Amino acid sequence: MTPEWKSEYKKLFWGVVVFAACFAMPVDWPRFSRSVFEALALVKWYAQEHVLLCLIPAFFIAGAISVFVSQASVMKYLGPRAPKVLAYGVASVSGTILAVCSCTVLPLFAGIWRMGAGLGPATAFLYSGPAINVLAIILTARVLGWEMGVARAVGAVVFSVVIGLIMHLIYRKEETAKADAAMAMPEADVERPLWQNVVYFGAMVGILVFANWGRPGDTEGFWHAIWSAKWLVTTAFAVALAVILAAWFGIKWWKLALVAAATVVAWGVTVAVMSSAAPTEPSAEHLPWAALVPFTVAVVGLSIILAGRSDASGEWFSQSWTFAKQITPLLLFGVLVAGFLLGRPGEEGMIPSQWVARLVGGNSLWANLFAAVVGAFMYFATLTEVPILQGLMGSGMGKGPALALLLAGPALSLPNMLVIRSIMGTRKTVVFISLVVVMATISGMIFGAIS
Repeated sequence: MTPEWKSEYKKLFWGVVVFAACFAMPVDWPRFSRSVFEALALVKWYAQEHVLLCLIPAFFIAGAISVFVSQASVMKYLGPRAPKVLAYGVASVSGTILAVCSCTVLPLFAGIWRMGAGLGPATAFLYSGPAINVLAIILTARVLGWEMGVARAVGAVVFSVVIGLIMHLIYRKEETAKADAAMAMPEADVERPLWQNVVYFGAMVGILVFANWGRPGDTEGFWHAIWSAKWLVTTAFAVALAVILAAWFGIKWWKLALVAAATVVAWGVTVAVMSSAAPTEPSAEHLPWAALVPFTVAVVGLSIILAGRSDASGEWFSQSWTFAKQITPLLLFGVLVAGFLLGRPGEEGMIPSQWVARLVGGNSLWANLFAAVVGAFMYFATLTEVPILQGLMGSGMGKGPALALLLAGPALSLPNMLVIRSIMGTRKTVVFISLVVVMATISGMIFGAIS
């Protein structure tokens, strides 16, 4: 059979598969119809809550890493031959600073991976970014008990280091070759002092963190005060970034002023429209529109300014756009599939929640393994895993499986897996996922036995 006919037969096969799926689609089955709705609803919710406020700042940070952080510097501090205490120490506690979900961490991981970070520190960062979230750990302790909160915190830190070290050992030949290549790499010319780059990245990280600061359970206290002022703090970081771009990147101040003015006008118009519909004072509760509209205007304005430049700041936008094109379609497809199978938080997809509750009772190997696998494939937005677990534990879920889900869930998701595969390949992705699931299962069994 000639290659041309093989290609045609392949097309015919997939054509028949698609036709059969369309022909037999159970649209009259209520659960199927509800699952389709849940898939679309989860994609809509993800687009409103995460794409603009989470992913876009992460894309800009990842692009900045690719352009303004030298490969030699990344190799020095996070490379295969970097001091292990420094490399894994930084990577394993990154989540205490970056309160991000399993999808938002991906552009940042892609940035440091592309710049030559060692597989061990990079995967430690990939796990710890969403797993070691201070607010999530505090909420876990308050809602599910201090034992669960401590177990989650200790398990997440230990996991990130152990997983990173195992990944390094498994692929040590590749890591050695990467390290040998780095030894001959000259130190790149430094355009600006280190402290300026630290301030620059700090402003962007501040925007990412505070724009996504979750509402705490209390109605008063320190965490609630930060949440109440989140948009003021975010605005302060945005103003600081504008000053930095004008002072250190050579961007005309009047262009940045125009973007700022357009953002303020967009905020005023949005609030006015909302007030005419429901006269209430604008606050963080008014998401998505009160914050998303001006945030979008600011992002579009900054993008227009950067896209027209041919210097390093123009390359910054180009790299950010490259990450967006690579990651966004895979994430949205993964969210669509996850929504169809498991539904939104608190809702059901094709897989009934009662099945999950029955399968994670007790502290057997199967219960812990099943909880870890379900947690790995399900998408959890930051802080949503705690109320979901509270409901499952109320339905009979054991403490061991609950911890297994907590350790596997926030760090992984089906959208997350698709993107990781596109970054570091199928084999490394499978090994990384397997390590997370196995360690979560073992930790769950140990915790369930002693609690």
